[in-house]
Amino acid sequence: MFRAIVYHPSVPILIADNDRNNHDASAGAARLLGLPRGKIIGQKLDDFADPGFKPQLSELWRTFLGQGEHEGTLRLAGPDGSQWDVEFVAKGNVLPVRHLLVLRDKSKAGQIEEPQDTGDERIPSWVQDFALFLLDVNGRVVDWYSGAARIYGYSADEVAGKHVSFLYPVEENPVLDPQQELYRSEVDGHFGNEGWHVRKDGSQFWANAITMALRDEIGELQGFARVVRDFSERHERDEKLRRKRARIRPVPAESSIAGIVSGEFDRVPEANDAFLSMVGYRREELLSGELHWPDLTPPEYAMLDDLAHEEGLRFGACTPYEKELLRKDGTRVPVLVATAVLKLSPFRWLTFVQDLRERDQYERVTDDDAEVTQNFEEMVGASAAFKRVLRQLEVVAPTDANVLILGETGTGKELVARAIHRLSPRKNFPFITLNCAAIPTGLLESELFGYERGAFTGALSQKIGRFELANRGTLFLDEVGDIPLDLQPKLLRALQEKAFERLGGTRTIPIDVRLVAATNRNLTQMMGDKLFRTDLYYRLKVFPITTPPLRDHPEDIPILARHFTQKYSREMKKQIDKIPSETMKALMAWPWPGNVRELENFIERSVILSRGPNLRAPLSEIRADASTPAGDSTLERVEKDHIVRVLRESGGVVSKAAVRLGMPRTTLNALMRKLGISRREL
Repeated sequence: MFRAIVYHPSVPILIADNDRNNHDASAGAARLLGLPRGKIIGQKLDDFADPGFKPQLSELWRTFLGQGEHEGTLRLAGPDGSQWDVEFVAKGNVLPVRHLLVLRDKSKAGQIEEPQDTGDERIPSWVQDFALFLLDVNGRVVDWYSGAARIYGYSADEVAGKHVSFLYPVEENPVLDPQQELYRSEVDGHFGNEGWHVRKDGSQFWANAITMALRDEIGELQGFARVVRDFSERHERDEKLRRKRARIRPVPAESSIAGIVSGEFDRVPEANDAFLSMVGYRREELLSGELHWPDLTPPEYAMLDDLAHEEGLRFGACTPYEKELLRKDGTRVPVLVATAVLKLSPFRWLTFVQDLRERDQYERVTDDDAEVTQNFEEMVGASAAFKRVLRQLEVVAPTDANVLILGETGTGKELVARAIHRLSPRKNFPFITLNCAAIPTGLLESELFGYERGAFTGALSQKIGRFELANRGTLFLDEVGDIPLDLQPKLLRALQEKAFERLGGTRTIPIDVRLVAATNRNLTQMMGDKLFRTDLYYRLKVFPITTPPLRDHPEDIPILARHFTQKYSREMKKQIDKIPSETMKALMAWPWPGNVRELENFIERSVILSRGPNLRAPLSEIRADASTPAGDSTLERVEKDHIVRVLRESGGVVSKAAVRLGMPRTTLNALMRKLGISRREL
């Protein structure tokens, strides 16, 4: 844990034993010494010292071992014979029989802040940038190590026996209280969180805290170790970067998720062939230990990588962010990067790299907030009805209120839900979706809440449910009206108590989830028919948003038609510049019972059929004067044609078509019988 949290940053750090053998080296040390980490680890500190300085080094080391702490100056010699002085601060036994040396090149003024008054004159503040302390099983302080006194202002005697909650500001409704943090650490082994902490003088600072559960040989909890850092300055920088990173648009299909690379700390021991091809390195260079992540990162992106590292430690993975990779030949590749932390000690990571070199042909989002809002997640339109929906989601997005999105099938309810998430403070955390109509009734509970191993026949391993996956983020329940009546109380309880139990489990799991639900069904009528609980309805309907059917805002049809034409012509690498006026008139005249989804599917099919610069649409499918068999009502005929079309597009698979139509499979089968739709028509 110490190595993962303290050692990884770019500050030059060595970890050595009593005999001055280097057991670890940070990326900063590798840059300072001009050697790969693999050629530092295993060598003695003497191997990097100027030959004339070695007797003095031995004397310094004896003094250090006797005192446990020491600082001074080392004279180093580079591979080319150059010499330079490096300041060092040594702290003994930070790990069992391991000593920490923090270095600073004296020739680089301003590299690290000068020593300040820290309460311990022997140790500069650039070493004491973290607080490490131990808690007992009840959360009371039992050990208060170096740095904690500087950050919080309390001495060890003042904090001994106090509950850790005294370091937190008093809030009426904290997102996660200290006891919950300890509980999550006990359950998961470790837990990371950020928030405001309080110093002895009453001032507050933005704290990054990671807590690890300490257990004995048989697994019994003995207490907790906690590392806290003051992130007040970085907090502002972090927020600015997150606002930019949150606006990354979906990457076009032409771009490839080619790169998969993993490593320990900054070393890159594993990568697939696609990643090596992307950066221009040979596998032999990878296996030799010569390739490190900083070698692939331009200096101006170092802070983004640092933020990704911090976020990965806290939450297991970082928000995808754009950067560039340095190829071996010096050229740059624009990429989208997402990193997951596999485990804390040693610090292992897995990174997915998406090549963005072909994105220039696609429209980009500017930094203008208004433009981002107006064209958010393919939400395109200019009508009063469309703008009313935008205003509503902009009002509710910054809050944590539950949202119920009502509207017909195909009106973009999921796009509204995604927009709410992307405009909310939860935008950097998961957005998890579940279509309640697409999951068999018997499996819906396990999808929502997960299950423990052995909970039922076939439960061979533990399953994490959607609620748990969405912790700190947003859970979108589509077609919430299809949730069975016997499952609705369990959903209501999870929303009210912000906690749940996995199927077959007894442990209550706390959650911090914002719920957005959607349905095309009449929940009011379902309540009257005793098919939907009244208390759940009002719990969901804190802030209702109704997405209008396309027939209520036909003025958006030309805008949507042009948008989908551009989208699919790019995907199919076609050049379609014009929608003929006759085609546009036909589009405007059709009632679009399937709403925007039907229009999009129609435009996609039209682009497939088009061979020149003009959109060639199959207008016979949407002619208002199309022949209708005698005895058929126009509405029934439109409904039948639409279902047949979706079934054909779904390959005749009823369950797949039911998902696209937003209705249960049994309902679709009943409609097919009522409308006389047979498999032979497909």
